[in-house]
Amino acid sequence: MFSFEFMQNAYIAGTFIAIICGIMGVYVVGRNMSFLSHMLSEIGFSGAAFGIFMGWQALTGMLLFTIVSSILIGKMSVQASRRESAISAVSSLFLGLGILFLSISNKNVSYATNILFGSVIGIGRSEVRQVLLLTIVALAFILLMYRPLKFDSFDHVGASVKGIHTNFISIIFLVVLALSVSTAAQIVGSLLIFVLLTLPAAAAKIVAKTVSGMMLFAVGAALVGVWLGLYLGYVTSWPVSFFIALIECIVYFSAMLLGRKD
Repeated sequence: MFSFEFMQNAYIAGTFIAIICGIMGVYVVGRNMSFLSHMLSEIGFSGAAFGIFMGWQALTGMLLFTIVSSILIGKMSVQASRRESAISAVSSLFLGLGILFLSISNKNVSYATNILFGSVIGIGRSEVRQVLLLTIVALAFILLMYRPLKFDSFDHVGASVKGIHTNFISIIFLVVLALSVSTAAQIVGSLLIFVLLTLPAAAAKIVAKTVSGMMLFAVGAALVGVWLGLYLGYVTSWPVSFFIALIECIVYFSAMLLGRKD
């Protein structure tokens, strides 16, 4: 299996994506932003359509749409009670724009459509380098902002009382999340990004007692899902995304059962 370059690329990129999704997912779950991660993945599809319409690389359009929408949501949802309505309003606008650009584009939009489902097996070295760069940027952000980000994510009121600039932290986090979604969605697809960002971290929240423990569990669960999913996809010729989603669901439901016993 590893004698094929496409499988080597798939495992390398998949490993980096699992690591970054596991770590970022802990904060997504802690900040109750699972809905946002789903919306960002769909907005990325709209951005890809816009990029193709403009004659750009799809990634450029994805980054533009997801980063701008993240900043808008961060500005509009200063109050937690307004967060869902802000996410709905901004995502509706950008999804509508994506449909418009798909309909009026005279160019091949199959790549934009593929953003929804990804192509883990068909990636090259350039995509692997993009994911590596993404991982370095995201991990650097987590390392620099670890304490205030953890405080704000799991005790927003306490962080505000302590004088932490929660609004600034939220916007920077959303921008890094947008970067993560846009880059990784090219490979595993927008739909699967939502799975990797939410289910491993949600399971970790049930079984782990600390933030660092949640990160270790979430990364481990994401790695198992990606590695085993790639192997099963290779030996069966079934979609890799199906196996990864199935494995992560099994991990989550197993964690729920374990949590009930405790």
